[in-house]
Amino acid sequence: MTIGHFPTKWKTATVIPILKPGKDPTQPSSYRSISLFFAISKIAEHIILDRLNTHLVVNNILRPEQFGFRKNLSTTHQLIRVVEFVEEAFNNKQKTGAVSLDIQKAFDRVWQDALICKLINYNTPNYITKIIQNYLTNRNFMVKNEFSDLKQINAGVAQDSKLGPVLFSLFINGIPKQYNTMVCMHADDTAILAKHKNPNFIHLALTKHLPLEVCFP
Repeated sequence: MTIGHFPTKWKTATVIPILKPGKDPTQPSSYRSISLFFAISKIAEHIILDRLNTHLVVNNILRPEQFGFRKNLSTTHQLIRVVEFVEEAFNNKQKTGAVSLDIQKAFDRVWQDALICKLINYNTPNYITKIIQNYLTNRNFMVKNEFSDLKQINAGVAQDSKLGPVLFSLFINGIPKQYNTMVCMHADDTAILAKHKNPNFIHLALTKHLPLEVCFP
């Protein structure tokens, strides 16, 4: 780990395509891919993840609205926040509006160079940043049960890996907050809520917040 090298063989994924229910099997977009990695790769990722999480927790880096893949936090806790927000608005005779966002192929769209810059900006120990950068580069995959050559992956993070979800959370971390909205995040799923007696104010608040989420980073 100290030399910042993640063996290429460990970065090779065997992809199993799973057809989504009710989708056309002739269309590539109808499949969800499951990536399988060597057991030794998962062990190495777990060690790196443990070191990275320690840095994130000690320095309080991840935004508190993000509940995905974090210890002692779940969708249930996020739902409680939403219920309390709506209930408070109801008790104050206010209306509530919400917008739900789900980024298509979010993990595949991660800009790796920007992710590394974020690790540096968050003062991540150099050896962790270096090995994550090596871990992300020159990744390969092959399709199981098919005559498939190795293909290189030049973008994104592996959703089915140990490190992928936390790296994705870091990538979308730091979106500017708005004082008149509440954000609920679970990995790549985001809900934005606003409350007010005037529906026009709610519409304006959500409209102003949306570009921050869509255009960031």
